[in-house]
Amino acid sequence: MKITEHLNNAKKTLFSLEVLPPLRDETIQELFAHIDPLMEFKPPFIDVTYHREEYVYKKRENGLLEKIPVRKRPGTVGICAAIINRYHVDPVPHIICGGFTKSETENALIDLDYLGIENVLLLRGDAIKNEPRFQPEEGGNAYALDLIQQVNNMNKGIYLDEELENRTKTNFCLGVAGYPEKHFEAPNLQLDIEYLKKKVEAGADYVVTQMFFDNQKYFQFVEMCREQGITIPIIPGLKPITTTRHMTILPQIFHLDMPSDLTKELMKCKDNKQAKQVGIEWAIQQSKELMEWGVPCLHYYSMGKSYSVRKIAEALF
Repeated sequence: MKITEHLNNAKKTLFSLEVLPPLRDETIQELFAHIDPLMEFKPPFIDVTYHREEYVYKKRENGLLEKIPVRKRPGTVGICAAIINRYHVDPVPHIICGGFTKSETENALIDLDYLGIENVLLLRGDAIKNEPRFQPEEGGNAYALDLIQQVNNMNKGIYLDEELENRTKTNFCLGVAGYPEKHFEAPNLQLDIEYLKKKVEAGADYVVTQMFFDNQKYFQFVEMCREQGITIPIIPGLKPITTTRHMTILPQIFHLDMPSDLTKELMKCKDNKQAKQVGIEWAIQQSKELMEWGVPCLHYYSMGKSYSVRKIAEALF
């Protein structure tokens, strides 16, 4: 079922989550151990992230360095198939621009279509660690907007090879990212929302926001989107804080603000156990206010850990 259908059919706020593929040296059983405790809250869909290749340099016998590509968390498509088989829940694979040619993207989408997967979250993706800014693959999509247009074309039966006959139309529901505190590359929030509107006009069906810790940021973002004529569902993405280090690293990585009330409580914590409890309580209060406001779904960034998300879900669902 498409995400939009889940949202339209819901009589109350839905619960969903995002998971990371296991590391290369882990098994899928570790992922199942994370998802299993959350299934009693009946998530209608589970997002599965995609992690592009990174590069490591190994010294060869002749003293030269060899550049070796490594994907630390492979298996997004296979994990989506496993989620369907084990949980009978709709998976939402992330599709990114970085590291893919348009032809490789098309092949990945064909594989997903074969599996009966109807939902994709389309993202530009981040720059790899040794690049100062995002660089698209040669022959690849440079922006999420380009990726949306490619998938929307496939939904119309338009493939890269225009000479194909009897082309099958795909039937993907297209999700995109939204940034309540603006994307870090955008000069301001207003212009960032104008970029989002272009994605909607290109075929996006729903929005999932980046994490935020101040609900007023989300409320303002939704209001500005509606003023711009963006009417599709906007799902809030939430992450429970689990360590005191999150107080500094999350703003650094995701370019967001931490409310002073939250940082004051974290500063009082003597260890990460206390910080985790603060994170759970903050997320519960955030979630309650969002539910009262009438959000269609609460989407939790679990980061491969179920304990905090489960405690939050127990209090709300």
